[in-house]
Amino acid sequence: MSGRTEGGAKDHCGRAYSFWTGAFICSAFIASPTPAFAHASDRGHVLLLPTGYYVAGGAFAVAASFLVLALLPPDFPARFWRRRLPLFAFGDGARAVVSLISFAGFVILIAAGLFGSRDPLSNPLPLAIWTLLWVGLVLLQGLFGNLWSWLNPWYGPWRVISRLFGNRKIVNRKTWRPPAWLGCWPAFALFFAFAWFELIDPAPDDPARLAWAAGLYWLLSFAAMLVFGYRDWTRRGEFLTVFLAMVARFALLERDEGKRNEGGRNEGGRNEVERKEGERKEGGRLNLCWPGAKLSNAAPLSLSGIAFLLLALSSVSFDGLSKTFFWLGLFGINPLEVPGRTAVIGIGSFGLVLTFVLLAAAFIIAIVLGQHLAGSPHSLSQAAGLLVWSIVPIALAYHVAHYLTALLVDGQYALAALSDPFTLGWNLFGTADMPIEAGVAAGAGSAWWLWNFQAGVIIIGHMLAVLVAHGLAWRLHPRPAGAALSQFPLTVLMIAYTVFGLWLLATPSVG
Repeated sequence: MSGRTEGGAKDHCGRAYSFWTGAFICSAFIASPTPAFAHASDRGHVLLLPTGYYVAGGAFAVAASFLVLALLPPDFPARFWRRRLPLFAFGDGARAVVSLISFAGFVILIAAGLFGSRDPLSNPLPLAIWTLLWVGLVLLQGLFGNLWSWLNPWYGPWRVISRLFGNRKIVNRKTWRPPAWLGCWPAFALFFAFAWFELIDPAPDDPARLAWAAGLYWLLSFAAMLVFGYRDWTRRGEFLTVFLAMVARFALLERDEGKRNEGGRNEGGRNEVERKEGERKEGGRLNLCWPGAKLSNAAPLSLSGIAFLLLALSSVSFDGLSKTFFWLGLFGINPLEVPGRTAVIGIGSFGLVLTFVLLAAAFIIAIVLGQHLAGSPHSLSQAAGLLVWSIVPIALAYHVAHYLTALLVDGQYALAALSDPFTLGWNLFGTADMPIEAGVAAGAGSAWWLWNFQAGVIIIGHMLAVLVAHGLAWRLHPRPAGAALSQFPLTVLMIAYTVFGLWLLATPSVG
């Protein structure tokens, strides 16, 4: 499971993407003489369960959900999502303080990466980034909303600098704002580079290497925020913020954004500083809603936003696919004698691009066929930009299912490492000597409940995606027959992806 490699690093089954790395998969890092760290599968066993029944059942469940929705009253999704349970009001006065604390923790983690243990199971930096942040926080983000808007390590320092030097000097002038045509392409490019670093780079778990990458990315992102503005850059260029904001739209908790400034719609009467950077304190009321309810009123994404969301799903899928016996066999590689990540950089890079291209092509074909069947007057860009939001439940479900074992095992290592970040014998949180229970993700008993939970998450995620797609299709096609026909090809694609996801969980993979 989370064993160590010959170079002293740990095997991870793909931790797709990273935390603050991505902008700088530069030649200096690639060419530097470092040991090859494996970043392999968390699942090192062959699942001996009747998976064929699960695959068939999952496909049937997704298909049945489409049929049931087609027979229900047309306004059912809107009435389903409209219900809210008000909880309490709150303010955002402490947001900068929380971000500054997060920044301080980030600095400590960078120092630990540079000067602490080289063992990724003992150094808190790889564990915090790959496990606590990318696995744990994404899960919490999908359940409870945009926690990252408070926890990110840029907002607090940016507020401090803006106060010290004066808002009007820090806030970028209008001519410095990113052009509208740029869209989310900077975030897309950084996300791709980041996924490449995590999945293809020979040593993504090396603490010192990761510390240099994460520290440099923080500095580059902070400089971009000072030049282009915090709001503009986090919405277009900082890939982690863009992705987590998309995931947060699926959450069970919703913040009433009527009084918000950042990302708000009623900006016409605000002064230039408030309009650009959200200087007014945020606040509102927290409501409990159904999962996916916030996706029902989402605006269509641009082409760059569509590409970004599809890349998020395809990179996780390739993470699992690249470790399978099937994928390695296509290139004549013996899965029991894998030559190491350095030897498969070309194959991995090709696969990462290919997976994205195939998923994007399948999605566009499904939208085109749906528009044709429904006789839709809407443009392809409008239909695709709206219906792509149905990918969010699928991406979140794959994320949870794919990284569950990493969270269960490596999360324990992270708790222990955080108590002694520099391996000096400290025990800051009383967890430095905690026993690591690797058995929670090993053995026949664990395999049974892990498989059932992962399979259930994937199936439920696709069923919720069908529900979201049905509601979004109703916005495009008010006629019930038109909405159902337009959604049919997309449902077929979701059924196929359900089968593919369950196959990835069950097929033999490199351990």
